[in-house]
Amino acid sequence: MNANLTLILVASTLIGCGVYLILERSLSRVLIGLLMMGNGVNLLFMVAAGPAGKPPIIGSVPTEDMADPLPQALVLTAIVIALGTTAFLLAMAHRSWQLNGNDDVQDDVEDAMIRRLAATDDVSDSHELSESVVADVAEEVYEEEGSSS
Repeated sequence: MNANLTLILVASTLIGCGVYLILERSLSRVLIGLLMMGNGVNLLFMVAAGPAGKPPIIGSVPTEDMADPLPQALVLTAIVIALGTTAFLLAMAHRSWQLNGNDDVQDDVEDAMIRRLAATDDVSDSHELSESVVADVAEEVYEEEGSSS
């Protein structure tokens, strides 16, 4: 099978740039990166499908001249999924712009607290609180069982 080196290089460049943009904090850059990466993968599917051939209709041409329909179906499915994901990310970016004035993804407060506690090797208050709540509930259940017997 002969693969077109130019198409492979274009696809790998699209995938590489897409991965780089997905790792950014701005939702608009994430969206562009997702679209670039999706197009690169779709291009690789078409390169892997082999050379173009006749339409895959049974009985019309010899089977060795037919194009493989599976990669074409996978690319069409990927395009539909990319359209839905694009609409979702655009809605998230628009809502973030309305609320914050920018489309950057902010750090979660709880994640920052857990990271800080892990760095100091402390136990969080919520963990100690949950143990005491579980102990209190267990005492109440034990008392109810003792009184009912």
